[in-house]
Amino acid sequence: MKTIQITEPGRIRVIETSKPELKPAHILLKIRYVGFCGSDLNTFRGLNPLVRLPIIPGHEIGAVIESVGEDVPSDLKPGMNATVNPYTNCGNCPACRNGRHNSCEFNQTFGVQRDGAMSEYILVPWQKVIADNDISTRDFALVEPMSVGFHAVNRAEVTDMNTVMVIGCGMIGLGAIVRTVLRGARVIAVDVDDRKLELAKRLGAQYTVNSSQENLHEHIWEITDKNGADVIIEAVGRSETYLASISEAAFTGRVVYIGYAKEKIPFDTQYFVKKEVDVRGSRNAMPCDFKAVIEYMKRGTCPVEELITAIYPPEESQEALEKWVANPGEVSSILIEFS
Repeated sequence: MKTIQITEPGRIRVIETSKPELKPAHILLKIRYVGFCGSDLNTFRGLNPLVRLPIIPGHEIGAVIESVGEDVPSDLKPGMNATVNPYTNCGNCPACRNGRHNSCEFNQTFGVQRDGAMSEYILVPWQKVIADNDISTRDFALVEPMSVGFHAVNRAEVTDMNTVMVIGCGMIGLGAIVRTVLRGARVIAVDVDDRKLELAKRLGAQYTVNSSQENLHEHIWEITDKNGADVIIEAVGRSETYLASISEAAFTGRVVYIGYAKEKIPFDTQYFVKKEVDVRGSRNAMPCDFKAVIEYMKRGTCPVEELITAIYPPEESQEALEKWVANPGEVSSILIEFS
C-alpha cells in the first residue's frame, strides 16, 4: 500500500508497505485524508527532538471503517466515517492515575513517537476509533487539532466573565478561539497573518492584533482598560510569544502554553510572583474534547473550506511541506488525500 515517510530532514518519499492484517479487538481503517500538523513540519525541518527518522507522519485522520475484528462493539460498523484518538497511555504513571491520560508520561502519538497514519490503511484498537456518519472524512481530519485547542480552554478554566487572548491562529489556536467563544468569553486573537486574523473574526473573535505590524501591549492595554487579559493561550511556541504571555496577563491571570518552544527562554521571574499567575501546560486532548469538537462541527456553522489551506495527493507531499516551510504564516491546515 502507498505510504508517506519522512526519511531525513527536508526529505519525503512515497514507499510501498504491507497492508495491515485484521486482528481481534482492532479496526482496519481505509484512510481518506490525513493532515500535516506543526509537529510534522518540525520533523521535516529536523527540529523535532521527539522523533527518530525515518518515520511515517500524520495523526489528524479522516477515514472509513474497512473491517472490524472480533470483540469489537456492534455500533462500529464497516462503511462508517471515523477519526482516531492518536495517543497512547500506560495506565500506571501519575498522569494516568490522575485520569489525565492525554498527558501520559509514556504517551506515543502517531507520527511522533511511533509511525503515523499517512498510509492507505491503518490498524488501530477499537477503543481509539471515533465514528460518526454525520461528519465527512475530510472534516474528520480537522477534529484532532481543534480538540487540542478545545483542551487548552478547559485547562484555562475559561468562563463567560473572562477576556482571553489566543496567540497563534493556526488550527490549534482557532480551535481554542471556537471553544472560548462557545463559553461566552471575550476573545482577542493575535497572529502575524491578516488572513488568519480575518478567519479568527469569522469564528467569533471580537478583537484581532497583527503583532508583526502593531504594538501588542498597547492594544491589549486599551482593550482591557489597562488590566491585561484574564487568560492567555499560547499556540505558537516561540520565545517572544512565551514572554508576551506573561507580560500581557492580568494580575492573578492564567497562562496556558500549548506550543513547544525550541530554545531556552529567559523569563523575568518577578512577574510570576508579583502577578501570582497560574502557568499551565496543555498537551494533546481528552475524549471529551474530541466529542465537543464533533458536536460543534455538526452544527454546520464552521467554515471548513476556509480552514483548509490546500489538499495534495501523496506524491506531492514533499512540495506541500516545502511550501509550508517557505510561507509558515499563511498555512492553517494542509491535508493529504488518499484516493
